[in-house]
Amino acid sequence: QVQLVESGGGLVQAGGSLRLSCAVSGLPFTSNVMIWYRQAPGNQREFVARINGAGGTNYADSVKGRFTISRDNFKQTVYLQMNNLKPEDTALYYCNAVEMSTAGWRPLASWGQGTQVTVSS
Repeated sequence: QVQLVESGGGLVQAGGSLRLSCAVSGLPFTSNVMIWYRQAPGNQREFVARINGAGGTNYADSVKGRFTISRDNFKQTVYLQMNNLKPEDTALYYCNAVEMSTAGWRPLASWGQGTQVTVSS
């Protein structure tokens, strides 16, 4: 059974930093593409950052240059370093393993509880 446990969220002032972690178990972590998503109240879940098994990364335009996704295959953990945070980054952040389908990236596991990030102005 795949399990995703996100942590590291909190309340920070604009311009501050946070490092999110997502511990993964129950799937072959090393070969899987991992994505961080976020969902603000009243909004749909949106893509934030993606990392493949070789360490290649992609970012949403809104976070490019401020956020960095990384992974530790030994610890089976994916990270999201968030710098220069803005109030619009406030959201519940989730991670998931994904695979490509005809409809785009398809999550492989049930969603975890997420970790709340709140940025005050």
